[in-house]
Amino acid sequence: HNQQYTRFCGYLKDCKTCPLQQQCMRKPPIERGRQVQFINNESRKKLSYIDKMKVKIDSPIGRRQYSKRLGCIEPVFGNITVNKGMNKLTLRGQAKVNAQWQLYCLVHNIEKL
Repeated sequence: HNQQYTRFCGYLKDCKTCPLQQQCMRKPPIERGRQVQFINNESRKKLSYIDKMKVKIDSPIGRRQYSKRLGCIEPVFGNITVNKGMNKLTLRGQAKVNAQWQLYCLVHNIEKL
């Protein structure tokens, strides 16, 4: 990444006694303090797709949607990639890759029957 960040790292002893702990942290601090990165204004306009998704997922709506995804979509990907060993698409081209992925999904669905 060529973006400029400002990083803040809070000490564990400071986070444990901070009056804003409930607003700042999702869980009470146990092992380490809060670590936050802010994108500087110059590079904010050039966010990568990964950074844009991080911003979306970190929002309350994004967390709610992602928690739903964890329960229904991620187990399917885990089963296909880890249990079946189908973790690589070996063909090239959109049509061939789509056909190969549909075969992977077909194997998964047949197993569920």
